[in-house]
Amino acid sequence: MVFLLFIGAWYLLADVLMSPSRRFLVPTPHAVWQESFANAASRDELLLGLWVTTKVSLCGLLVATVVGTAFAVVMSLAEWLEDSFYPYAILLQVIPVLAIAPLLGLLVGFGFTSRVIVCVLIALFPIITNTLFGLKSADRGMHELFTLMKVGRVRRLLMLQFPAALPSIFTGLRISGGAAVVGAVVGDFFFQRGEAGLGVLLQAYSNQLLTPQLYGDVILAALLGVAMFVVLSALQTLVTGKWYSPTTK
Repeated sequence: MVFLLFIGAWYLLADVLMSPSRRFLVPTPHAVWQESFANAASRDELLLGLWVTTKVSLCGLLVATVVGTAFAVVMSLAEWLEDSFYPYAILLQVIPVLAIAPLLGLLVGFGFTSRVIVCVLIALFPIITNTLFGLKSADRGMHELFTLMKVGRVRRLLMLQFPAALPSIFTGLRISGGAAVVGAVVGDFFFQRGEAGLGVLLQAYSNQLLTPQLYGDVILAALLGVAMFVVLSALQTLVTGKWYSPTTK
């Protein structure tokens, strides 16, 4: 019902509320379908862009997961390590990616690698913060039990802290999955060499005032972000569903 109300509001805006001279800015849903997906040339172009953006997003999310988890593990080992490194994690979050994108292009080129780095910069912080929170959330009584049993730091990390952190880790991954898609699209605006992703097509359609294709591009980017979230949620259920259940549903 919410979806039907959304489509109805879209038609109302496109056919009634917009003045005739501006209706090209908000094409109707069926116009978007016909021009973006029913048209073979536009569909193939959009699907190729979706594939390129998906590759960049997945690579960026994978690198962010490895780097962010390692960073969080190091900071969880001692309070002085957290005090030393966490400010730099915050610095990564607050640096405007748009400002450093030209510098990245000059340093590593304007192709695939630069787009992945942008994804990593945007997706890294949620993984670091959620993983660190999870690693520090293991039950204190269990820590004391491991201490009594003289369990080493590595075994404590693998057998106690990581299992306790899994729900928080997956929360960070779900946030970063959508952020990686945003990073891939943002990277396309600056690094337009190589295969054209959804961001490159977005800019091209905007310059040419191809609004139906522009809306189709935005829809595909949103669906990719939703797909990331759904897949990671299903993976969380598969990994933690047998023993972990949230207190609220």
